[in-house]
Parts: sequence; structure tokens; C-alpha cells
Amino acid sequence: MEKKIEGVTEKDEGEDGGYLDILFEREIDFWFRRNQYMGFDNRIKCARLEEISWILETILILGFRFQTAYLSITYFDRFLSKMPIDCEKSWTVRLLSVACVSLAAKLEERGRRPLSQFQIEDYNFDNKSIQRMELLVLNTLEWRMISITPFPFLHYLIIKFCKNSPSKNIMSRTVGFILALMREINLMDHRPSSIAAAAILMAMDHSLTRQALECKINSVSYSGFLELEDVFQCYNLIQKLETKNLKQQKLVNSQVVSPTQSRP
Repeated sequence: MEKKIEGVTEKDEGEDGGYLDILFEREIDFWFRRNQYMGFDNRIKCARLEEISWILETILILGFRFQTAYLSITYFDRFLSKMPIDCEKSWTVRLLSVACVSLAAKLEERGRRPLSQFQIEDYNFDNKSIQRMELLVLNTLEWRMISITPFPFLHYLIIKFCKNSPSKNIMSRTVGFILALMREINLMDHRPSSIAAAAILMAMDHSLTRQALECKINSVSYSGFLELEDVFQCYNLIQKLETKNLKQQKLVNSQVVSPTQSRP
């Protein structure tokens, strides 16, 4: 499981939750500055959704990790929350996406070719343009690029939430819920630990009440780091997204059934 955080080792995880302590401390120190960021208007939300689709598709094509995708979108959200951009000039938003993926890849995908060497349709910028945008992103984010993501929390929290041996598909379902949530929220609005906890709990049980969810959280949040309200908001949003997805699947399935098959 992901442990590429300075000072965090395999040994830390087994020492009375020391691993989790360090993650929460890094989350607060390096990432969580909610009051520094402004919200998105509808134009930015539409442009953001399109760019996230591109980022996830590109990460998949290039064989990068989900950690890299989340970091890319974190940089993207932090930048847009601090510096307005003209969404009508689509090439500027595209260049920003490329720069964010490139910066995240340099941090997480060491040994890979620079993003500028890949031929990407509609996003094929020269190296100098990418470097200039990277520098603008770095300066705008004050060079604070070591961001905590939900993924380092997953292994520890799954073990703590699942008293028995976790099912084989719980990790894949959890990651799927995190990816779905990334499309819907500004990543500055929720702590990575809350997103991780909500996705795991949803993967375990999609109908938890607030009281049941609070009991689950209290069973692992020995030092009170997990924020109940934040986890509950993320859980509810994932729940709504899953319900919407199931309805769409049923609609598609009903449309492909022939008239004779649909008769009693």
C-alpha cells in the first residue's frame, strides 16, 4: 500500500496507530487550508468536469497510478481556486491540465518519460509551453506540492473498519467511489481522510445511518482526527451518485430489451 510520505515507514503503521497519526498531521500541515480557497462558478465546473475526464483517461492510457490522478486534480482545483482562468479559451484549460498531470507525474512516476514526449490528441503542447504553465502552477501554489491523498489511508482504515477479513473487491469498490467523488467535488472542500473513510464505509455498506456511521468512525478514530460531519457528507454524496448510477443502468438495460422479451 502507498507509503511514499517522508518519515512514514512500514514500522510506523504497527506502532499504536503511529502511521495514521503521521498521515493526519501531514494532512493538516501540507494540505488542508479550506479557508484559503474560493468556490467554482458553473463555467468552471463544466470545464473542470471535462478536464477531469481527460486526466483520468490519460492516466489510464499512460499506465500511471490513481495517486497521480488525484494529485493532478488537487493541483488543478487549488490553482483554479486561487487564480481565475478564461474557460472560453479552451486551450488554456487544457494546458493547465497537462501541466498538473506533468507535475504530479514528476512527483509520483519517477523514471517515466516527460509528458511532453507523449502524443496526446488535442493536448499536444510544446515543451516550453508546458514548462511555463508548470512554473505558473508552482508559483500560484507557493511550491506546496506534497499533498496528502485518500490512498495512503485506505489499507489501514479497511483493516480497522473490517473486523473480519475484508472481501476481495472492497478495495476496487473503494477506489471506484473515490474516483466518482473526484468528479463531483472541489477537492479543497473535504479532507482526504474523510473521502477515504466515506468510500470504504460505502463499499462495506451502502445504507448506513448517521448513527451507524458514527459508531464505525468512533471505533477507529482513537484520537478524534476523523471529522464525523465531513465523512457523513462524503458518504451521502457517494450514496447519491451510486443511486443515480444504478437508475441509469436500469434505464439502459430496459432500453436494450426487445418488446417480446419485456412481455410477462
